[in-house]
Order: sequence, then C-alpha cells, then structure tokens
Amino acid sequence: MPRPKAAAAVLAALAALAAGCTTDEPVSGTPAAAPATSAEGAGTGAQSKFFVQADFDAQLAMRSQPPQGPAAKPWEQAIAPKMIDTARYKKDGPYHLCFSNAAVNNPWRQVGWKTMQAEVGLHEEIGKFTALDAEGKDDKQISDIAELQAKDCDALIVSPNTTATLTPAVTAACAKVPVIVFDRGVETDCPVTFIKPIGGYAFGADAAEFLAEKVPAGGKVLALRILPGVDVLETRWSAAKVVFDRSRLQVVGVEFTDGDAARTKSIVSDYIQRHGRIDGVWMDAGATAVAAVEAFEDAGLAVPPINGEDQQDFLQKWKDTGLTAVAPTYPTYQWRTPVIAALKILKGEEVPERWNLPQPKVTGENLPAYLKPNMPPLHYALCGCEDLPGFPEAWGGRKS
Repeated sequence: MPRPKAAAAVLAALAALAAGCTTDEPVSGTPAAAPATSAEGAGTGAQSKFFVQADFDAQLAMRSQPPQGPAAKPWEQAIAPKMIDTARYKKDGPYHLCFSNAAVNNPWRQVGWKTMQAEVGLHEEIGKFTALDAEGKDDKQISDIAELQAKDCDALIVSPNTTATLTPAVTAACAKVPVIVFDRGVETDCPVTFIKPIGGYAFGADAAEFLAEKVPAGGKVLALRILPGVDVLETRWSAAKVVFDRSRLQVVGVEFTDGDAARTKSIVSDYIQRHGRIDGVWMDAGATAVAAVEAFEDAGLAVPPINGEDQQDFLQKWKDTGLTAVAPTYPTYQWRTPVIAALKILKGEEVPERWNLPQPKVTGENLPAYLKPNMPPLHYALCGCEDLPGFPEAWGGRKS
C-alpha cells in the first residue's frame, strides 16, 4: 500500500498552514474506503477520496501510544517505529545535504525553515547544505528536484508541495540518492524514511471530538477548510466527518477559506446572519482562528467552542477572552527530524521506515505551558527550537 499522505499542516495548512498548501487532485487508484458511518442528513457530504480506514484507525490508536526516544526531544522520538537497515548508504563525511522545500509562504513554514537551518548548524559533519524553494509551485519543485540531483548531494530531503504531482519526481530521485520525505507524503514507498507527526486524522479527530463533547446535541457546527486535494488537510476533514457523522451535531456548512483571514471572517459572519447562531467552529488549520473569533465578537455574540492551533495569536486570544477551545497541533519541530535522519542514514544507522512523531494538543489545562508572550503572534509554540542557537531572536522573539 502507498504511504499515508502526510502533511500539512499545514496552513495554507497553515497559509498561514502551514500547508503553503496547494491543490492536488487524487490520482486514479488513490486508496479509498467506504465512509466509516453514514453521512445521511449529517451535512458533511461524501467522504474524501483520500480516506483510508486502516490509516484512520492506526492514527487514532497512536494518540495513546507512548513514543520511544529522548524524553526532552520529541523531534527524535518515534511512535511504534519499524526500524530499517541503512548500511548500504553509509559513507564518510563531510556530507552535502540538499533540501527541496515546497515553500516558505506562510508562518508555519517560516518557523519550520528557521528551525531546520538552526539544526543544520549544530552538525559539523554537514559540509554543505543546499536548499531550493519551490514557491508553492509544483512545476518549479519538479525542476528543483532534478537540479539538486546534479549537485552531488549525499542525501535529499523533500517537503512536497502536493502529493500526487510530486510523486514521479521523488521516485526518480530515489534511484540516485537516499531521499527523506517529511511534512506531506508522496504516493511511493521509495524514500528511505517518511517523517511526520501522527497525522491529519489525529488532528481532525481531536478537534471534532472536542466539539462533540462541548456543543449540545443538535448544535450547529461550521467547518472551515483551507484547500481541497492536499493530503494532510483531506485527512483532517475525513476524520472530523467520521466524528460528526457519529455525533448528534448538525454541520450547517463546509467552506474553503484559502487560508485568508478576511475571507474567514466574512464566511463566519455570513453563517451567523443566515442561521441566527453557530454553536461550534471546526477548522482544519488554525492560522485564521482569531479571525473566526472576531466575527462573533463583532456580532456581539459569545464565541462558541472552537479549535485553533498552536499559533501564538490564537493562544493569547484564548487566554485573554477565556475561550472554550482546543488546539490540535502539527508540530513545527518536525523540521529538525529530516536533518537528523539524513545523518543517521549516511552513517549507516537504523531509522524508522515511517517516522511518526508525537503530536500533542493544547488544552485549557496546559495552555500556560505553550503560551509564550515573548514570541511574535505568528510563532508556533511547538517549534522545538528553544534549545537552538539564536533563540528567541532568530525566530522574531525577545528575551524575557
């Protein structure tokens, strides 16, 4: 079976997703399964073609599985890892690592990129680090991957812009250099390791389960999505759909915001006017969560239960206004892991075939631990960057 398609994240998944997400329609033969429950009358529509029941079940189970690895370094931890031998890639350093990045076109990706560069700086055995930015364009990233193959890279890290479209380029690269894929997946098993947090199903379910608990039966829920066709976003919505279909909630709308704050606020305002009230807001990425909150404030209404993400502006709003909220995460610390994985592979050390990182969620109880007033509003709390040189100034923060 092809790898589950990862990542975010983000933003658009976080476009402020962290995504820089772009659309990528599933190709013929993309794994699909029947919806876990009937959507009849639920308002959630048909299940996504990206939905895979086995992957859904596995990710939800991983939420309660303890990770293996250093307790203080979640970017080095792995959940239920299947280790693979990499002896055939062993070679002497110094090493030339190459990176094909989908984009740095939103806050999540910008925080991650800073974190990756700082991780590279920790390792003297990295003699050269070459990175190309695809600027959110599939055709440019395909060209970038081809260009990097001609630069004598010892290992190639790829964060795909989209899933199906980048698969052939990654497959071709695998024949020439060990490839590490992270954040979002591709439809091939050829990379040596695929790195991601638990995944989109876990994110989507965490948020939907919270609303199912906090919103009274029959309550009206508005679902806000970033873009169609991006694997990590599709699986977030797929999981939420399963939860909502099993609940007694009414999903009155599923709308795409393009990750734009003004559009998000406008959509929420329209639904408030149309339905009189909205009892809960589910989001597949939290970068525009504050805009959704402001739509209720502008209407003079209490903000209903809502999910956001670990972006500081939302966490601060949550604390200041006492929101009923939860923030699933797609931790930015994952940007450290591919560098660590590449060095392990080049040293012939074992790595997980699928490197599933922990994926915490921010709750009312642990909010103070993630709220960092000395960091900028668009900073992501789970950067895993606090121990890196230059923190916090290099990430736009100030010393306390």
